[in-house]
Amino acid sequence: MITYGKRTELNTIDVIRLFESSGIVRPFSQPSRIKEMILNSDLIYTAWNEDQLIGIARCVTDFSYCCYLSDLAVHRDYQSRKVGATLIEHVEKELGAEVSLILLASDTAMDYYPKIDFNKAENAYIKKRKIDSLVI
Repeated sequence: MITYGKRTELNTIDVIRLFESSGIVRPFSQPSRIKEMILNSDLIYTAWNEDQLIGIARCVTDFSYCCYLSDLAVHRDYQSRKVGATLIEHVEKELGAEVSLILLASDTAMDYYPKIDFNKAENAYIKKRKIDSLVI
């Protein structure tokens, strides 16, 4: 049975294992960086199957106007089971109707987000990291 909940503390190794098993590209070989990503998040919802972390929605937000969904990752064995959509529902419920949810989708997820009511933004810009230290 899958359970969902809001989290403030997570085991860094659990998050790294989830990221690796989901296909998301993150700095797996830098546990201290992953730990900082978790600690400096404003809102995290997780999905668990017993004691295994199988999904995460990690957000940076002001809880008033906008929320950046910086990670949505679901273990590959649980993809296509609405885990990601359910995590987003929890985030949206917490944020309320006045807060925009914004994300940057990977190339492999571009077809997923329209299916769960995201609109593609044509007016977005990004300044990439000056040093991309993703060592996988």
